Amino acid sequence: MFNTLRTFVLLAGMTALFMAVGYFIGGTGGMIVALIFAAATNLFAYWNSDKLVLRMQNAVPVERSRAPELHDMVDVLSRRAGIPTPAVYVIETDQPNAFATGRDPANAAVAVSSGLLRQLDTREVAGVVAHELAHIKNRDTLTMTITATLAGAISALAQFGLFFGGGNNRDNPLGGIGALLMVFLAPVAAMIVQMAVSRTREYEADKDGATISGDPLALASALAKIANGAGRQVNMAAERNPAMAHMYIVNPLSGARMDNLFSTHPDTGNRIEALRRLAAEMRLDDKEPAPRPGPRAPVGASRNGGGWRVPSAGRGDGGASGPWG
Repeated sequence: MFNTLRTFVLLAGMTALFMAVGYFIGGTGGMIVALIFAAATNLFAYWNSDKLVLRMQNAVPVERSRAPELHDMVDVLSRRAGIPTPAVYVIETDQPNAFATGRDPANAAVAVSSGLLRQLDTREVAGVVAHELAHIKNRDTLTMTITATLAGAISALAQFGLFFGGGNNRDNPLGGIGALLMVFLAPVAAMIVQMAVSRTREYEADKDGATISGDPLALASALAKIANGAGRQVNMAAERNPAMAHMYIVNPLSGARMDNLFSTHPDTGNRIEALRRLAAEMRLDDKEPAPRPGPRAPVGASRNGGGWRVPSAGRGDGGASGPWG
């Protein structure tokens, strides 16, 4: 109920922002047009934002035949989470990262980067997947995908109005200055949207994901590797669409990883410490990993047939090969 209420409050706030942008680029008439545009965008975002996000992040669907171990892992962890198995996507980027999307658990997808599959071992990949499944189970993905879509639409509306000279409308008290303000403030609005999605959802997804996988230390190790990789490797799709950065498990953009008011993610070190405390509560340590998820055999086990395989447990060098590397 809370997540549903949060989504509707967010939509109402974004609609008001749409109307403000319309007013400052086109006066009363522009505000009415913006209201209509906002209503259409809200409806589109609810039904299609997940597909749009996946496309804008260059995520491609992966058939079971190409990645059987990854699909097995998602299947098993989904059953543990008590949700339908989501679609599986891969983002073609060297940066290790992942996100989930979808309006509800029955219409969801998990996307992991090719860099994550190469650089993390089986336990760590399972921890990341479980974190994303927690977002799906908690229905965070609806809010995440809608905010990403609407943030981009606000920027597009502002630039569209300036291009067509909306700032010259006599009904606009600030004239061209108002239109220019909207164009320059659009990136700020996108940042506010990212902050609107509470960063506490990441802590909750860490906790719930660790419970699903049964291995909080693996997720802690994964977060450390992802944060290190995100600082060294550029995710071009995320850089082109910064309003979607809040969807990833770790901020994919350069800089801005401090745990402060203007960060889209909690500090990675704080998240790791929380996971270590959780592991202590669960009486786990680095020498006692949870069983790897797998219906019949360890997910990391090699297969003689072709296709991609998740790196073997205990190997952090990403030594496995496959279609993406």
